[in-house]
Amino acid sequence: MGEVITAYFDLDGTLLNASSEKTLTAHLAKKRPWRIPLGTMMWSLGFMGNVLRGRSLYDSARNRGHFCLASWDVLETMSVELATNKLAKYVPSEARECIEWHKAQGHRLVLISATVAPMAEAMAKVLGIDVVYGCGPSERNGRLSGSERGWSVPRRKGKVPIMQRDAELSNSKLWNCYGYGNTMADSWFMRECGHPIAVNPESSLRKYAREQGWKIVDWRLDG
Repeated sequence: MGEVITAYFDLDGTLLNASSEKTLTAHLAKKRPWRIPLGTMMWSLGFMGNVLRGRSLYDSARNRGHFCLASWDVLETMSVELATNKLAKYVPSEARECIEWHKAQGHRLVLISATVAPMAEAMAKVLGIDVVYGCGPSERNGRLSGSERGWSVPRRKGKVPIMQRDAELSNSKLWNCYGYGNTMADSWFMRECGHPIAVNPESSLRKYAREQGWKIVDWRLDG
């Protein structure tokens, strides 16, 4: 197999001008209001537990307590519904044009997102992405405990080994690949790529991208 060029994308804030997981969480709470106090309590316990174990505030706040006792089947059904009927309209036209450009060049498209896996997969289908890596276990059965133990977690530095493994399996040379992200958390995987592009970057990433000579683009919703 010849060398392959891959474009690696973050989701929220990059290809999507919305928070996909917050949208899913809000929809789940609306359909099952009894989950609101449960989810709040379990998220708070997860946050405090992570902090006490020495994790950063960033990672501690991104626990999955808000999904405690939700079934994977329900999350998958809701994710498809939301991605198709609600979130698709929050994809900027420039993002779609970028995806189409990469396809025209024969490039692979890979989504690497800290969003819970069912939502990442649903959005990847809407966007026409070839491969997707979201947060979750290899087998998704039954109900979530609220813990990420045993999960693949492509968050911050955690995106790097996932991308490296994908590149190895697909025969993609990272120096010739593209990396799209919008936060400093994304910069860990972006700097591994030969063509990093900062999309709607937060101020810290915008400053860093300018210092590094990275391309910066601003994609906004039409109208």
